[in-house]
Amino acid sequence: MRNSVLCMTLPSGFRIAFPRELAIAALAMAMVLVASCSPTANQTAAAPAAAARNATLTPAQLKNIRLYTVETSKYHKMTEATGAVDFDNDQATSVLAPFSGPVSRLVVSLGDHVKKGDALGIVDSPDFATAISTYSKALATAATNRKLADIDKDLLQHNGISQREEAQAQTDAVSAEADRDAALKALVSLNVDPRVIRDVQQGKSTSRIESVIRSPINGTVVEKLITPGQLLQAGTTPCFTVADLSRVWVTAQIFGAGLASVSLGDTAEVITGTDDKNLSGTVDNIAALVDPTTRAVGVRVVVDNPGGVLKKQMYVRVRIRAHEESSGTLVPVSAILRDDENLPFVYLAQADGSFARQHVTLGYRSQDQYDIAEGLKVGDRIVVDGGVFVQFMQDQ
Repeated sequence: MRNSVLCMTLPSGFRIAFPRELAIAALAMAMVLVASCSPTANQTAAAPAAAARNATLTPAQLKNIRLYTVETSKYHKMTEATGAVDFDNDQATSVLAPFSGPVSRLVVSLGDHVKKGDALGIVDSPDFATAISTYSKALATAATNRKLADIDKDLLQHNGISQREEAQAQTDAVSAEADRDAALKALVSLNVDPRVIRDVQQGKSTSRIESVIRSPINGTVVEKLITPGQLLQAGTTPCFTVADLSRVWVTAQIFGAGLASVSLGDTAEVITGTDDKNLSGTVDNIAALVDPTTRAVGVRVVVDNPGGVLKKQMYVRVRIRAHEESSGTLVPVSAILRDDENLPFVYLAQADGSFARQHVTLGYRSQDQYDIAEGLKVGDRIVVDGGVFVQFMQDQ
């Protein structure tokens, strides 16, 4: 039968014969497959998810919310950090041993308040006795040479001596007086009691005089670095630290972006956590280098310390208020909500009375307000109280 087979010629020139029934079935299946893969008039691409509808409230429900009109506001940026207390080194003095010798006894304890000139410790020092002896001899020599110079001056007027001899006498007197003055300065540098110096000047005999280490300033003994029996070296051995604690330094550690908001002269608030009253201070130094360990920059705050509330090495919180004003679109923190992806949004009042979600970009937080970097403009009205209620109504 001529029609029992169908022949197909391939591009290469070969001919293939198929049974007629098999060829028809294969053609029909191919047409079905093509039809199933082709779009029809009734088939469309998947529709995008419907946008969330706005929330609409009744007049009674509107009483449960509060609206806020967005406007540009001015504020001072606040930077918070931790800090550590230290002495004000401009008001703290390290007391070095003014003379050599072993320590006999200490007369003060840590925390004692002292005045300038008060005794801190007693030293059995030969330097002390030598200085007094030197001054006493210098006094006597200066007085004697001056008398001789005055006598030679009178003799010169009566041709009793030569002018050269009189000039030499004057030179000796001046030299002796210079030695006397130098010996006196040595006593003063050793903090010798002024009464002892007066006794020496008046020629009075002095009993055994103790070598005393005295406080150079008014303040508090905050470090005691020597013990009885310890041998001191003049001008080398540190003995005490006396500090005026009425003012201290607090060094705050500021990181990264926070440093841009801090300037010299900014006011600061120091929070101790142990006292209800915070202390006020002023930024007076910003370190030029980053701490290689903490990667922070030290900002020094000078703080008045009434009652000695702040102690050295105490940790405190520091809140620095920028001197320069900033401006931005501030909204209350209560207006900010979060969606399922934790993105911030607010409810924005629409012209038809409904409320729509408006995603925003949060900027600097100033206490209980956020500066909105993107998403709102001046004049927008947003929900600041009752946003959770609006969200509940929108989800119904």
